[in-house]
Amino acid sequence: MTLVDRTDNDDAGVFQITDEIAIVQTVDFITPVVDDPYIFGQIAAANSLSDIYAMGAEVSTALNIVAYDSCNVSKKMLNEILRGGSDKVREAGGVILGGHTIEDVEMKFGLSVTGMVHPKKILRNNTTKIGDKIILTKPIGLGVITTSIKANEAPKSAIEKAIFHMSFLNKTASELAIKFGANALTDVTGFGLLGHLYEMTNSKISVQLEFAKIPIIEEAFELAEDGFFPGGSFRNERYFMPFTKIDNSIAAFKRTLLFDAQTSGGLLISVPQENAKKLLDSLRLAGIEFAEIIGEVVSSKKEKIEVS
Repeated sequence: MTLVDRTDNDDAGVFQITDEIAIVQTVDFITPVVDDPYIFGQIAAANSLSDIYAMGAEVSTALNIVAYDSCNVSKKMLNEILRGGSDKVREAGGVILGGHTIEDVEMKFGLSVTGMVHPKKILRNNTTKIGDKIILTKPIGLGVITTSIKANEAPKSAIEKAIFHMSFLNKTASELAIKFGANALTDVTGFGLLGHLYEMTNSKISVQLEFAKIPIIEEAFELAEDGFFPGGSFRNERYFMPFTKIDNSIAAFKRTLLFDAQTSGGLLISVPQENAKKLLDSLRLAGIEFAEIIGEVVSSKKEKIEVS
């Protein structure tokens, strides 16, 4: 029985197979965001696995998806990409069963992933409740950093931070969100922070954010001011801005950062207020040091998201 499908606008599909088991399925692949093939494989895999965690599920199996130009990508490079992906799937507690490759002019790698969850324990992206606190587990700014990497303008410190965050699994954050009774969960990827946060709203609720509380990679500010945004960030801003209200005191480039298209970003957790501080402390103790309470869920307003 189908529990979640493409009509639900959620992070993955869910199909119930027994009273206690539902399979969660997702697929994602990306073009290279860093030069090192092994690290690219890790990041692409972490990005693909993230949707499983965003549904409150555990990773079970994965299939490789590869598109590459055999004239310009050596077998050694391809093996390193696959090794990076395999290591991340193993870290997630899953196994790679196989995959498929095609010839393409542009390198692409990702995974089709299957996870498992109890049918009554699925976490959705739009089941927030009034009074919930919103926690973000990774800093934003990854889009401008990966764009500046392609332009050979990224400082070493920015590259190192981006690699660390993009290759970091959302596994522990998801497990802790479940432990502390999260009402809703999603991950921050291509639609940017405010785009994915908009998907967490519904007809009855809106979200208020404090800009100063939002974790942002320090080097991203200068890169954003210099205009190193991927095209997706501007598309996000045009599409989601009508649903948002951002304080005029926040500079234009900082506003665009809120829509910055991320690769393998963190989780957005909507958790009851009484559990928010305990969850935040547990995340930080688990090494997710950039996690922060960035806002709260309120009764529905004209704008679905307000940033002050």
